[in-house]
Amino acid sequence: MTQPPDQPPQGGGFGAPQTPPQQPYGYPQTPPPQGPPAPAPGYGYPQQPGSYAQPGPYAQPGPYAQPGPYTPPPQAGYGYPQAQYAGGPTPPPAGGGSKNPFKGKPAMVIGAAVAALLVIGGTVFAVTGLGDDGGEKKPVAKESAGPSEDDKPSSSPSAPVNRGDGSGDGGEDLDISDLNADRKAGEAKVLWYKSAPDAPGSGASALGLWVTDKVAVKAVYKQLLAFNVGDGDPAWDAIEFGNKICAVTGETTSDEKIVVAYQDGTSEKSTRCNQLQQIDLNTGEKGWSTELEEGKFLDGTYGLSLTISGDTLLAGRSESGVALDVRTGKRLWEKKQYGQSCYPTGAMGGARLIVVSSCAVTTENQHDEVQELDAKTGKAKWTQKIPKGWKVERAFSVDPVVLYLTNEEGNAWNISTLDAKTGKPRSRIEVGKTFEPECNFMLERNLDACEGVTVAADTLYLPTEKKNGTNEIVALNLAAGKEKWRVKAPANVTMEPIKVEGSKLVAYVSPSSDSGGQIVSIPVTGANRKATKLLQMPASAAKIEGDFYSKAIDYVGGRFYLSTTLLTGSDESKEKLMLAYGK
Repeated sequence: MTQPPDQPPQGGGFGAPQTPPQQPYGYPQTPPPQGPPAPAPGYGYPQQPGSYAQPGPYAQPGPYAQPGPYTPPPQAGYGYPQAQYAGGPTPPPAGGGSKNPFKGKPAMVIGAAVAALLVIGGTVFAVTGLGDDGGEKKPVAKESAGPSEDDKPSSSPSAPVNRGDGSGDGGEDLDISDLNADRKAGEAKVLWYKSAPDAPGSGASALGLWVTDKVAVKAVYKQLLAFNVGDGDPAWDAIEFGNKICAVTGETTSDEKIVVAYQDGTSEKSTRCNQLQQIDLNTGEKGWSTELEEGKFLDGTYGLSLTISGDTLLAGRSESGVALDVRTGKRLWEKKQYGQSCYPTGAMGGARLIVVSSCAVTTENQHDEVQELDAKTGKAKWTQKIPKGWKVERAFSVDPVVLYLTNEEGNAWNISTLDAKTGKPRSRIEVGKTFEPECNFMLERNLDACEGVTVAADTLYLPTEKKNGTNEIVALNLAAGKEKWRVKAPANVTMEPIKVEGSKLVAYVSPSSDSGGQIVSIPVTGANRKATKLLQMPASAAKIEGDFYSKAIDYVGGRFYLSTTLLTGSDESKEKLMLAYGK
């Protein structure tokens, strides 16, 4: 640490008690129990009621639990915290994928498949399988490539029998010919739909979604798949990896390349996530590859994380980070233990490289520290100590630095903003309203792995929790920690921000039982907040659209994309992977 922390501005923060987490639209509600009110000390943050549950610092992923498309989701199982408390991000609702980080629980507790330490990649997106719809025609798709027996690019289908290891065909494919049926004038159409390759019976991850002006790319289980954005045809042969994909970069390089990590060996029990491969998104060409070495003692690659800042790739091991030149794979520097036994636990890339470390763990002085690192050299530009008792769970922006903090002892939470140049505290949010972006529970240490949140022009945009079937988007002034304005979603549906384009906030409005979702734009300046409809999805596809639980969304070039981060391994039908809309 280079300097003692300044005192943050005084004032309230998020503090209203919350209702239990809601399931996705149309599903039974099975809220976890709420704990009794409890006071929280320290740092001037608002006190919240409720109970707290959080995995250990090196928690390993639990099994995947993704509900079927037309059936109520099951209860959350091993690895998912049950108790929740008001104000903070939560793990997914029972059976859901990445869901409700700000709803019911301040610890972004995520029992994860890719729990990595120095992580940040970006958002991960998800889609589940399509199931029986009670006799109605079922949505369809061209069959995606199944896994082959080597790691060479291949488009061969999966084997016809599912042995529970990912080698089966995943059941019957589905027909989507009716998704555009009775489409009204002015409505968007389903451009294409893709079912997922078969996954093992225990489930599998489907990390990442990258959309360029040419292709939409998904990592799923042991494959990397690419589709032409216009018609969904394969843009290049599926890339097969020898084992499960275990980490990806959410960010891309300036020339649209990513890095994928997969496990070594062929054993399903392998936990070392140490094989790195650079991929060109537009062509599918493989660039450099390398094996990341293990660190000393407990400093392993079992929970790897990847993030890009400039030309630097930061690969996070359990207790350190290794920086590589993302263009060549050449090793640059290593982020090691420093100060009071401070070990890196999370990172966020992009315009700046922000790293969070846990210090003096298991001692009475245990605390977190936040640093900005020079991406070229690894040297700290500034260090900011987080007061004792508070933990950095997520980061929403690197410029300014916007952090989501929790307090275990007091069951409290807050959103704090640091000056990106100095690390000094700027503001705390002073809005008595609960929020619920969706944070991916598989990526506990991916600080920015959250959907439904965006930052632009010193303003944070967040969706509120769902009440009486609807919610709001709130704009928060990060300089002052004050609310600027809010917009209410239509009745019986919810709304979440996607991105800011120019002077407009682009948002997604969820589907209802009889209407498809919408993409709308909302003016962010002036007094007018009237939403302009950019896309109206067809009602005939509303049921499938609403079944993307662990969804990831993006709006690029006038097209709207849904994809999945989790597969159940169900053999009853093909699982959903991706859906694209456009005019």
